Amino acid sequence: MRLGVLDVGSNTVHLLVVDAHPGARPLPAHSHKAGLRLAELLDAEGAIGPDGIDRLVTTVNDALQAAEDKGAESVLSFATSAVREATNADHVLTRVRAETGVDLQVLTGADEARLTFLAARRWFGWSAGRLLLLDIGGGSLEIAYGIDEDPDAAVSLPLGAGRLTSAWLPGDPPDPQDVRALRRHVRAEIARTVGEFTRFGRPDRVVATSKTFKQLSRIAGAARSADGPYVPRGLSRKSLEDWVPRLATMTSAERAQLPGVSTDRAGQLLAGALVAEGAMDLLGVDELEVCPWALREGVILRRLDHLPVR
Repeated sequence: MRLGVLDVGSNTVHLLVVDAHPGARPLPAHSHKAGLRLAELLDAEGAIGPDGIDRLVTTVNDALQAAEDKGAESVLSFATSAVREATNADHVLTRVRAETGVDLQVLTGADEARLTFLAARRWFGWSAGRLLLLDIGGGSLEIAYGIDEDPDAAVSLPLGAGRLTSAWLPGDPPDPQDVRALRRHVRAEIARTVGEFTRFGRPDRVVATSKTFKQLSRIAGAARSADGPYVPRGLSRKSLEDWVPRLATMTSAERAQLPGVSTDRAGQLLAGALVAEGAMDLLGVDELEVCPWALREGVILRRLDHLPVR
């Protein structure tokens, strides 16, 4: 069957269309993205304003049209931290439902972590052993740990690259004092949860998902995305420690010239790097591997798990 998954994230609204059936690997057939940056459209009261809601409704309708054009039988639709934490989330969801027919499922942070962990577990398999997962989105950081498909521990922290950039790094390039303050904030937030993971012992494998980690691994020398998903890609803490001071002195335009860094994400790269470096340091991670699958694939896999095998 051909399925669509519509991810209303903090940075982008992303439709992924796949050909899939139970017991098989989902095969991507089409990808449709729109950079909405909902995390940056929140007003002083934490609400998504009328213009932001209008843009969201239009974007969802465009994605539905793309899904129909590509022959998707159904579309699984969900929203993450930007909608979840908006003070007017109920109003936003009502507008979207009334004007598009889409009933967005708002995932909890723990659900995000669990579903992303499921995707990573399926990608790397049982031989990966005890798995530690890191995922940096636009609005939140997810961490999960476990030996099965459902993690033993899963948390979500308000440490997304878009959220932090907007709130902490207004300058371009940023003021060194702002960078220092953000670094302290990030590490204090992560440190509160470290014990939830270290009590299980050292993981056998550490993996990371998300655009942030893909871009950080690319500037550190990993293979291009054009080389395909099966090329191993990694990132070391040493590389991050070398790159963070360099990123802190660059403008967004200068970061956009780095290999693998897109113009629309360049402004968030420093905040994402600070989160990645802090998480790897506090969790005792020297090296990690980048996983091609993430939350969207986890949602698809969970749906397929509940379909009868033919």
